[in-house]
Amino acid sequence: MTVHFIGAGPGAADLITIRGRDLIARCPVCLYAGSLVAPEILSWCPSDARIVDTAPLDLDGIVAEIVAAHEAGQDVARLHSGDLSIWSALAEQTRRLDRLGIPYTVTPGVPSFAAAAALLQRELTVPGLAQSVVLTRTSGRASAMPERETLKAFAATGATLALHLSIHVIETVVAELGPFYGADCATAVVFRASWPDERAITGTLATIAEDVRAAGLERTALILVGPALAARDFRESALYSTDYDRRFRPTGGPIPGAEA
Repeated sequence: MTVHFIGAGPGAADLITIRGRDLIARCPVCLYAGSLVAPEILSWCPSDARIVDTAPLDLDGIVAEIVAAHEAGQDVARLHSGDLSIWSALAEQTRRLDRLGIPYTVTPGVPSFAAAAALLQRELTVPGLAQSVVLTRTSGRASAMPERETLKAFAATGATLALHLSIHVIETVVAELGPFYGADCATAVVFRASWPDERAITGTLATIAEDVRAAGLERTALILVGPALAARDFRESALYSTDYDRRFRPTGGPIPGAEA
């Protein structure tokens, strides 16, 4: 018996990995994270599978479901939205399973910030402007931010910021980032990226809070901030330059291993 933790992606069913889909199809038990997982994904479960919405369960309840499956010798597909590497509560679940001696695997998924960038049709790292993306959030009821991880500290780097779970305090976000990025810095808020009702609001730090409130967005939205979002006049990278010598595209001779 194995518990398969699976990143179900940002929303759209076809943004799950093939590996994740195949694991779901062969697991007799499926635990999924409520409304954050597209219903179409659950249709891949075996017809007689036990399917449990974990939204109303606490950690003890979730682990109890896993233990019951373990005792019955049944594999479990444990679905989380997005990717499991950030804000998924994977660590606390696997710690429990380690103590219980229950084996598990982890299958990555498409993260929400990647789906948001795709909707905007923007690259988050642009030569000369930003070569780093900071994935962060503001303090909330479920988990407070460490004292050293402040918006001001991250903003001082000038990197592209992807703020999760923070739409409810967007005015605070704008106030803290403004002195570092400037009021005219490109900003976007993406609501439910890849879902049928996805929506993107673009503007600047000066305009975004008012636009978000006018749209009535209060949850399930990602805030992106940084000059890369509106970059048009920037230098091209050396990667595809004709005079950039690469192993597979040398400037002075044939490609190694290539036929004449």
